[in-house]
Amino acid sequence: MNFEFSDDQKLIQDQARLFLTEHSPLTAARQVMDGTSGYDSHLWKSIVDLGWSATAIDEQYGGLGLGSLELCVIAQELGRSLTPIPFFSTIYLAAEIIQQHGSEQQKQSWLPDIAAGKAIFCIASTERAGQHLFQAKRTQFANDQLNGKKIAVLDGADADYAIVSASSAEQDHSLYLVDLNQPGVQRCVSASIDSSRPLASIEFNNASAQRLGAENAASSILTQAFDRAAVFTSFEQLGGCEATMQMGIDYTKQRFAFGRSVASFQAIKHIFADMYVAIELARSNAYFAAWALSVNDEKLPLAAATARVSATDAYYFCSKENIEVHGGMGFTWEFDCHLYYKRAQLLSSIIGSSRWWREQLVTRLLNE
Repeated sequence: MNFEFSDDQKLIQDQARLFLTEHSPLTAARQVMDGTSGYDSHLWKSIVDLGWSATAIDEQYGGLGLGSLELCVIAQELGRSLTPIPFFSTIYLAAEIIQQHGSEQQKQSWLPDIAAGKAIFCIASTERAGQHLFQAKRTQFANDQLNGKKIAVLDGADADYAIVSASSAEQDHSLYLVDLNQPGVQRCVSASIDSSRPLASIEFNNASAQRLGAENAASSILTQAFDRAAVFTSFEQLGGCEATMQMGIDYTKQRFAFGRSVASFQAIKHIFADMYVAIELARSNAYFAAWALSVNDEKLPLAAATARVSATDAYYFCSKENIEVHGGMGFTWEFDCHLYYKRAQLLSSIIGSSRWWREQLVTRLLNE
């Protein structure tokens, strides 16, 4: 069994890295952090023009019809450069949910706009801190209208549409498509540890909505969607891991103490060795999960949870140790170490917390 990417997929990754190195330096993330917009609109348009948003969407809906493996290698480069665009919510989650569970009319209506970058989506499922994602049922749907409030919505401040979990009078828990640019929707930007990828709270007051997917299927649809998104996220985290280790190596090579480069000290070498081991473990799990996703293997749920846990642990460790090897300068605003640390924390908490994914991993291992 070969888990290596094909030459064409490697070419896509190389081209993505070249483009992002030139057009998405870390200053782009800083500009979003210091600005009023939740993403870099110019960069988003350029990426759409390259066809990345259409990568895994079927050709009949305006996409390129490539697949999940091509999306994985792009995700790795987006994570390496901390690209401040709404790719995660729109492509990893919304496009996948609509393509997998939407009606033919919904696919025809939304997927071409997603592929062309004309529609930005978000996923709104959380209602209070610490709540299980699939138990958020206070938001109510009745008479084709939605009422309730969702919090910690990634890309919620800038999205055009939302996929919202809600309950009806029959107590079913379903998903609904909502146009966020209507009078019945109010949005407020929330504090986020990574302000280059802001969060928002969204309140619905008699907002028009339409069902997405089968009735009472919100939990099963989101479980499947989060498993698929976990694979893409693990590649983003893997790209971030590689970037932080390289940043630390570059800094310690040119930083001298006691007449020699800091990188030559054994204690520093041990840190990089531990980072390398964590990265390779995360890479192995991410590659296996990518394969399982590409062939829709029955082991995908277990593979996704394994990749999610190992990539989250690796990114936290690498981003933390990168600050450590930078010494007293590592935690300052002027250095870029904290940008990766913040992104690591953000990615560890979306689509379920690290603790929740560990529980999923144990449960799925026991089921095996």
